[in-house]
Amino acid sequence: MKKLGLTLGKFAPLHKGHQFMFETALREVDELIVVIYETTVSPIPLHVRANWIRRLYPTVRVIEAWDGPDGYSDDREHEIREEQYILGLLQGEQVTHFYSSEFYGKHMSIALGAVDRRVDEARQQVPISATMVRSDPHKYRDYVSDLVYRDLITKVVFVGAMSTGKSTITEALAQRYRTTFASEYGRDYWTEHQVDRRIGLEAFDEIAVGHIEREERALLEADRYLFVDTNAITTYMYALDYHGRAPELLTRLALENAQRYDLFFLCEDDIPYDDTWDRSGDQKRQVFHKQIIADLKARRIPYITLRGSLEERMNKVDKVLATFKPYSNYFGELCK
Repeated sequence: MKKLGLTLGKFAPLHKGHQFMFETALREVDELIVVIYETTVSPIPLHVRANWIRRLYPTVRVIEAWDGPDGYSDDREHEIREEQYILGLLQGEQVTHFYSSEFYGKHMSIALGAVDRRVDEARQQVPISATMVRSDPHKYRDYVSDLVYRDLITKVVFVGAMSTGKSTITEALAQRYRTTFASEYGRDYWTEHQVDRRIGLEAFDEIAVGHIEREERALLEADRYLFVDTNAITTYMYALDYHGRAPELLTRLALENAQRYDLFFLCEDDIPYDDTWDRSGDQKRQVFHKQIIADLKARRIPYITLRGSLEERMNKVDKVLATFKPYSNYFGELCK
């Protein structure tokens, strides 16, 4: 007889305790089904949470329960609703083992006619809960996989022309919020590889990939926020400026960048121009700034403008972050 395992939960977020249960089940049964519920305890959408499981455990059958019973309780009325819902999802499939680390393992296994398989119910093997992770993801970083942790961080990018204060505010905010930042990889690359202040077209792909790798390293160490100095879209604009076109990989990465960040801040060109040897003058800054704004609009990317002194700019970012909720329609909320 085929051994079919089942477990359920919100996985908001998925943590190493859940993973220990999955891995235990996968050693014991022929197939594992994970039912994942919609919930209001976390802003992370159901399909994002479901895809964590799919990517980490490709052999697991994940069922997204968009209309499942909300919450959990030992109230018998709630138990019956959940039992009926799960039996309806299974459509007659016979589950042989029900996996959990909670009290509901008893009533669900009885309803399913399955073995009540409790895994680390006392949380001795993996002393963690989703509530603990939600309260302070950085504190419990070791109990969350890299794949999940990156989705718990709010990614904030600063764009604008040269000498508009992007690097300064990125570093200053990281210090204020005691978190990490990703500096502009392209500037470091250009300084090292430029010949007569020029670099080849293919170099722009290297810059885009190098910058994303730098972001990813910083992201996995971040605490609540990651502040980023420029992105692949800016690199794309520089490629057009240098060569009149952009390479294929960079073009694709620039398109994907529209969804990579939670917030875009545009640093205005209202501060004095810092005329260093590697820059092309204030007139060039003004033109390039207009081009960046036009590109953001063409890509339909909402952005927030920063003007004034560093402290004025930082104060505006503070106000935005104080009201921003991940995965929310932030700009829609502002219009209410």
